[in-house]
Amino acid sequence: MTLHIPFDNSYARLPETFYARQAPHPVRAPRLIRLNTALARDLGLDPDQLASEDGIAMLAGNHVPDGAAPLAQAYAGHQFGHFVPQLGDGRAILLGEVLDRHGHRRDIQLKGAGRTPFSRAGDGRAALGPVLREYIVSEAMHALGIPTTRALAAVMTGEDVWRDTRRPGAVLTRVASSHIRVGTFQFFAVRGETAALRLLTDHVIARHYPQADDALGLLRAVLAAQARLVARWMGVGFIHGVMNTDNAALSGETIDYGPCAFMDGYHPDTVFSSIDHGGRYAYARQADMAVWNMAQFATCLLPLIDADQDRAVAQATEAIESFGDLFKGAWLETFRPKIGLARAEDGDAELIHGLLDLMAAEGADFTNTFRALAEGTAPLSNAAGFTDWAARWQDRLSREPDGPEAQTARMRAANPAVIPRNHRVEAAIAAALVGDFAPFETMLDVLATPYDDRPEHADWRRPPTVHEEVRQTFCGT
Repeated sequence: MTLHIPFDNSYARLPETFYARQAPHPVRAPRLIRLNTALARDLGLDPDQLASEDGIAMLAGNHVPDGAAPLAQAYAGHQFGHFVPQLGDGRAILLGEVLDRHGHRRDIQLKGAGRTPFSRAGDGRAALGPVLREYIVSEAMHALGIPTTRALAAVMTGEDVWRDTRRPGAVLTRVASSHIRVGTFQFFAVRGETAALRLLTDHVIARHYPQADDALGLLRAVLAAQARLVARWMGVGFIHGVMNTDNAALSGETIDYGPCAFMDGYHPDTVFSSIDHGGRYAYARQADMAVWNMAQFATCLLPLIDADQDRAVAQATEAIESFGDLFKGAWLETFRPKIGLARAEDGDAELIHGLLDLMAAEGADFTNTFRALAEGTAPLSNAAGFTDWAARWQDRLSREPDGPEAQTARMRAANPAVIPRNHRVEAAIAAALVGDFAPFETMLDVLATPYDDRPEHADWRRPPTVHEEVRQTFCGT
């Protein structure tokens, strides 16, 4: 079967300072674990072709199809606040871009495809566990309605990689609106390459924010997208875990699912990442970290905002200072429907925070508490202060223009019944490591409809027992 992918590679048409041309490195014995057939069709690709011998060879990096322009992107980044002037794709290779059925441009990237000029001391490969984690969590985020990169396929390589021990190797085929990051801009800014910054700015505006007229307009558009994204994360109890500038996608999509996690018991200071020793990227600090990242982005754009540095700094500062209001608005848009509210009133933020404070005091399960409100039960009925809060909540609901039925529907649509709980993800990975992919497949099925009541999957709503708790998650590199 001849493999046909209608590539149209705009990033590869940029100057070669933006990337290194690099073909994937072949693997010994590729075997398809899973193909996302619905996503393949949305991309305008033939699932049967992708599942063919030639298709699997492409997904593993053994075959570069006609029209592809494989490359590793260059970027820099602040990692936990420390600037690294050159990072780049050390184990990922962008095969090319396609226009999907809706006319949207999408990257197709192989993650774990071997060494690149940016690999430094790394082997450029990926272990099976992190590949499955990213597949599960990114597809769950998509089902939750949160902007994210997607997983098109996972392939076993037939080769082992060494991490803490010997692990089976795998390749993830990742799809994104683009893989351009704050760190991409930093790569050129630190080198003083203003012409390259201008080309990159024009590329991002054309690709993602055509409503933006210039660099300042781009900054404002990206600020709004980041505010919405982080608010949506917080609405489902998600903690990214590694919000470095090289993981801040300009498209406004969630990217890089390394030490991420969804909270079980709620506390605003929750941290899962094994490398986040100071709590820099704790749940409640994610908005602060997003605006910090945006300040680094704004700094890169200064030469393009205004030739007069003082004027450029003033305009960029004004834009950055708008983030607080942008985030507050996005946060309220996310959390109001979680307690049944459709219109805005003064005092809504205090009402929501009142519930969160009660939840934190009790260590209440984040997902189940909000879902219980949607289902008409009182999840914190034994908590001191809940009766008073519930009375204020009911009074507030009484001022909504619609009735209880619409309010309940709104809450059910905003509060998932199931999330990819850490202990479930780890259990699916553990089974796969011994050759049993059934739990992985079941988990993907359950998470595909997170807002639905499916009695046969009731146990997936259960929080972990003390012995099942996963308190740390790890970077997949």
